[in-house]
Amino acid sequence: MDRRRFLSLAPVLWAAAPAGEWKSLFDGKTLQGWKETAFPLPGKVRVENGTIILEKKYMTGVTWTGSFPKSNFEIRYEAVKLDGRDFFASVTFPVADSYCSWIVGGWGGDVVGLSNVDGWDAGQNETTTHMEFETGRWYAFRLQVTDTRIQAWIDDEQVIDVNLEKHWVELRAGEIEASVPFGFATYETTAALRKIEYRLLAPAG
Repeated sequence: MDRRRFLSLAPVLWAAAPAGEWKSLFDGKTLQGWKETAFPLPGKVRVENGTIILEKKYMTGVTWTGSFPKSNFEIRYEAVKLDGRDFFASVTFPVADSYCSWIVGGWGGDVVGLSNVDGWDAGQNETTTHMEFETGRWYAFRLQVTDTRIQAWIDDEQVIDVNLEKHWVELRAGEIEASVPFGFATYETTAALRKIEYRLLAPAG
């Protein structure tokens, strides 16, 4: 897949949102603005009780169909693992001229990290941490991408801080490429998403 072709998407949608103002990407009723990700053997996707349900299968996901900024943005969302033992709230996102995935609950359920950093996946690089995720409990996630850093928080606890002037990131090759430019995915796990929002950040300096 030629990842660069996605970078031609004009960020018209984002230009209308003032820096610092949170905007919703999910209306709580429909999948407007989203499409089911073209993974092999995906589970069903549905909207239920104000959430997006990604049903357990090999991989299941939703991908944003609009334009998306390449840097200086922040996203936040809430997710819950309903069934399964692997990643349930993972998000793929742009980083300048590349892409990256924030893996949450991978490698059997407890690995948190970015794939890839300096060529190493989420279970093998400096962002790798371990965290137990309870089934049925909602978690709050926040991800910030600027020209110089990627930072991320779970329930207000910072779990990732990568200096992009010292490290390089890329998307792990494989099925996850179908999530670009921005999308959520689960692996052999049923999950629900809600309160998906974004805001633009003013460039540093």
